[in-house]
Amino acid sequence: MISFETHPGRYSHWKLSLEGPVATLSLDVAEDKPLVPGYKLKLNSYDLGVDIELHDALNRIRFEHPEVKAVVITSGKSRIFCSGANIYMLGTSSHAWKVNFCKFTNETRNGIEDSSAHSGLKFLAALNGATAGGGYELALACDEIAMIDDRSSTVSLPEVPLLGVLPGTGGLTRLVDKRKVRRDRADVFCTTAEGVRAERAREWKLVDHVFKPQQFADLVKHRALELARQSDRPGGAGVALTPLGESRLVEVKLDPAARTAQITLKGPEQVVLERNADWYPLRLARELDRAILDLRHNQLDVGLWVLKTRGRVEELLEMDQLLEKNKNDWFVREVIGYLRRTLSRLDVSSRSMFALIEPGSCFAGTLLEIALAADRSYMLDAEGGPNIALSPLNFGTYPMANGLSRIETHFCGEVPSVPRNEMLDSGRAGKLGLVTSTPDEIDWEDEVRIALEERASLSPDALTGMEASLRFAGPETMLTRVFGRLTAWQNWIFQRPNAVGDQGALKVYGTGSKAKFNWERV
Repeated sequence: MISFETHPGRYSHWKLSLEGPVATLSLDVAEDKPLVPGYKLKLNSYDLGVDIELHDALNRIRFEHPEVKAVVITSGKSRIFCSGANIYMLGTSSHAWKVNFCKFTNETRNGIEDSSAHSGLKFLAALNGATAGGGYELALACDEIAMIDDRSSTVSLPEVPLLGVLPGTGGLTRLVDKRKVRRDRADVFCTTAEGVRAERAREWKLVDHVFKPQQFADLVKHRALELARQSDRPGGAGVALTPLGESRLVEVKLDPAARTAQITLKGPEQVVLERNADWYPLRLARELDRAILDLRHNQLDVGLWVLKTRGRVEELLEMDQLLEKNKNDWFVREVIGYLRRTLSRLDVSSRSMFALIEPGSCFAGTLLEIALAADRSYMLDAEGGPNIALSPLNFGTYPMANGLSRIETHFCGEVPSVPRNEMLDSGRAGKLGLVTSTPDEIDWEDEVRIALEERASLSPDALTGMEASLRFAGPETMLTRVFGRLTAWQNWIFQRPNAVGDQGALKVYGTGSKAKFNWERV
């Protein structure tokens, strides 16, 4: 079982240091401490365990250190920044492991950009040595990239020529969408295994700054301080992310025989603003995040998540009013950010999701996002039955990867006039198109049971493709291209013999043998 909970005192691979408004995250991978046995993390390469620590460190900076305005990501080793994902780990892992690994690392890097865009936390990658593959993709997620000009260090994306796969965490997309690298140059770069040295890297817009070795540390510090001046993070006392312990707000019940998981989210018992890790919205985000990651990585056969809530709609609406009123407070802003990133995990999870809206449910405001993220929603039509409600936070506070709110995506961009902060029974919710079906008390049990059984009986591969195609209506963005184009192709390539067959490029790398390809182009 993989756990995604850790603490700086348990880190093996990252070192966090603080100096005024600048935090430095140094990657210093302990090669003898992989997450699972069977490979060594040589050359500052990483596996899922390394990225679990990075995810935790970023959250520590967000919440525990509001004085930090800029983060420098660099290497603790000399002459190498990061050689990317560990090739031997990829070569020996199952398909599902590779896919989930890439998805989590994608989300961590997307979170870096999310904090830059929404939280005023700026990032500088300081490449103090050779940078390859996923190491360069980590740098691409930062606001700026500084590279050492020591006449030997290069940046590269060598996956295609060396491994027969693709850069798995957004590298291709960010080259052209974010850094605006000319397409022909990007083509040359991505098929040149040895990479590009500093001056050409700057000329081609692969990096922003090139510094000589004797000046590198001072100029990186200077540039980090310049980025910090762009931040509006206020400083002051932080909020410690204490261990979660037992879940209080998110309950998961597994039914392995039916291949389903029932996820029930509990509403708030009181509506107050508390500056601690147990404040309802923050604890909700952390518990839901943990539940999603646990189900995605440890319960592969559980293909249908049944989403429920329990609580009072009125208190959810009050909590959303509190969030809206205090959204410019740094702590509340970070909590909203945590919720936004956690909800985004739902959208890209390769699981079917059905929401059941029953008496005692509290699908309102922020928790209505759960139902809007679902592939279908069923709402009981009964006297004294459940209500749902929209709040202002449903209209842009938690955008999906396509840049639209879930209510906009639900209606494919054509949102009808819908009331806010009003109780909507099944009749009104059904007429407004906010739910999929509203069975009455006679039909409820059978209709829900048949829907769940039918869904669980369908091909999981076909469902994954169908759901990914339907969930992101509207415009394409860099993130939808990362998840919907790059990741989809990578998933296919990860199963092809040219990559992972006995004589595939990923399998024979480092053995001295040459890959043997099936030359058909399909």
